[in-house]
Amino acid sequence: MLREGKIRIPSGCAVSGIINRKGQVFSGIDIVDSIANMRERSNGLGGGFAAYGIYPEYRDCYAMHIFYDDIKAKEDTDYYINRNFEVNLSERIPVRKVKVIENQPIIWRYFLSPIPRRIEDVGGDEDEFMAQFVMQINAMIEGAFVASSGKNMGAFKGVGYPEDIGEFYRLDEYKAYLWTAHGRFPTNTPGWWGGAHPFTLLDWSVVHNGEISSYDTNRRFVEMYDYKCTLQTDTEVIIYLFDLLLRKIGLSLEEAVSVVAAPFWEDLDDLGPLKSRQLRNLRILYASALLNGPFSIILASGNGLMALNDRIKLRPLVAAEKDECLYVASEEAAIRAVAKDLDRVWAPRGGEAVVGLLEGKSDLLSASSSGRKIAGKCSGS
Repeated sequence: MLREGKIRIPSGCAVSGIINRKGQVFSGIDIVDSIANMRERSNGLGGGFAAYGIYPEYRDCYAMHIFYDDIKAKEDTDYYINRNFEVNLSERIPVRKVKVIENQPIIWRYFLSPIPRRIEDVGGDEDEFMAQFVMQINAMIEGAFVASSGKNMGAFKGVGYPEDIGEFYRLDEYKAYLWTAHGRFPTNTPGWWGGAHPFTLLDWSVVHNGEISSYDTNRRFVEMYDYKCTLQTDTEVIIYLFDLLLRKIGLSLEEAVSVVAAPFWEDLDDLGPLKSRQLRNLRILYASALLNGPFSIILASGNGLMALNDRIKLRPLVAAEKDECLYVASEEAAIRAVAKDLDRVWAPRGGEAVVGLLEGKSDLLSASSSGRKIAGKCSGS
């Protein structure tokens, strides 16, 4: 019989992220190789990637990736889309035939411009209109699930090992300045195409290793602000929490981190009276947004990425730098598989955010994303 110490029991799932802070794009080969290095952390029930900067010719459009169980779901969704958007392009996402990828849904993408009169009901806030539209599709149209809905970005995910998902979606043919990846080992939630990571909303995406034991509290909190958790996994609530705290409420990234991974009460007095009072107020005001349980996450947007552990670091996370690139991953080996002679390698402390922003950006939230008003039509070349 195999005994403790004779077998490896990984701490579930794998995450990886790479950003070129100068905005220089590179192919998906590196991120696929990085996540493939941690194959034993997955079990083939989910893999996925988020990529930023991949649609420059449609940079002003919302690029919506959707899974359909059947043609009826697509027809119902197309009707809903055509009532609310100008459709600049609608097409299948190109894929390769990969033997081990089976039972895939219909995988479609749209490049969309909201019809101005439809946005007026939400005060002319284009992003809020889009977020509500995504919620409605996921909750109301049977057999339709939105994989991503941001601008100049996309999520590519499914059931399989991540390196097979990367091959399936032909990620070697895409170029992005920021990539994140996930290898899934689901424990108490199903392995299905819509439940694979990353989870997204607007420009946000998140990949997650761990378990959110505070899920029900967090879910009830975001539901008070019209978010709907429909994708059968605890990770979904994380993306809604950050969208709520950063985009809707307007907290800074530092403040949002202090809410979801709050310092322990006994440590607050060491931060000085002003800082202590500020963090106490945030902790009390947004108590239901605290994430409990073991986790390491990578949150990304068009401006950059942020990697974060739970407060006592119950899941692994390593960061490294090489020239203008920042790397984060569950294991150092996954970084060294794609980057040699690193300038710096470190393990962030529990609750310590690692932030990598594009040059010229001051926060993950784009200035144009907060209360973004009606924009003009996007176009492709």
